[in-house]
Amino acid sequence: MSKIVIALGGNALGKTPEEQLELVKKTAKVIVDLSENNDVVVSHGNGPQVGMIKLATDYSANNGKETPIIPFAECGAMSEGYIGYHLQQSIENELLRRNINKKCATVVTQVLVDKDDSAFQNPTKPVGMFYDKLQAEKIAQEKGYTFMEDAGRGYRRVVPSPKPIKIVELETIRDLVDAGNIVIAGGGGGVPVVFKDNSYVGVDAVIDKDFSSARMAIDLGADMLIILTAVDKVSINYNKENQQELDALTIEECNKYISGDQFAKGSMLPKIEACMMFVSNCKEKKALITSLLSASEALKGNTGTIIKY
Repeated sequence: MSKIVIALGGNALGKTPEEQLELVKKTAKVIVDLSENNDVVVSHGNGPQVGMIKLATDYSANNGKETPIIPFAECGAMSEGYIGYHLQQSIENELLRRNINKKCATVVTQVLVDKDDSAFQNPTKPVGMFYDKLQAEKIAQEKGYTFMEDAGRGYRRVVPSPKPIKIVELETIRDLVDAGNIVIAGGGGGVPVVFKDNSYVGVDAVIDKDFSSARMAIDLGADMLIILTAVDKVSINYNKENQQELDALTIEECNKYISGDQFAKGSMLPKIEACMMFVSNCKEKKALITSLLSASEALKGNTGTIIKY
């Protein structure tokens, strides 16, 4: 069977635990569909979730005498755990419903980054809820956070987003996949860690899940990287009268459109760049961007955008 790494976009999850638990039931059906003919590793975003956890713990710490401030790395691990639990439970229930003899496991994943990565001096990764400009300015003044406008949807806090170097638990993930399990790993891009004094140490950052998924797909020797988002196909001139959907893109075409600012920095650009990273390292393989509900049809070549070398 082919080995695929699937990166789930935020549309596959919810803004609250209750909403998420309902949404992932639909997500589970798609993942189980894909697992019938493929070995599957699933990663997912965590922007709203890690932001919610951080906001809640900060609020509690600021209003109570005994609640500690929780660092971003620990908040990331919390989000990996609770999102993984929801996905894992829903996938297991779908496997039971179909009487499929497979198991599912979540691996809380550490991802090594470079402590000298320039991203630590230039925060760009959106996390948490959307705010209007006045709300963002007020919070920034009160807490010292950095905010950026996110693809026309409002303002979000941004934190450092260093590039992934190594998936620490890679061999554990490989063993689970090779044994026939559906594996959820690298959630939220993984918990960012640096190597210091012969030890892994968590750092305040959020790794883009698309780049972590590409790193994992490369190192696992996956046959395809699939990034699932809110649209069936990548478009140029997005949301304009001359919008054009694309069936396929080469690395050269990706670079041309990136130079022309065709892909929004907070949404489609990292997906395109992650696909480029995968196919540049695995030149005979392809990446796919499509929507969750169109994933099965996209694998048959009926929709989606293929990125190839």
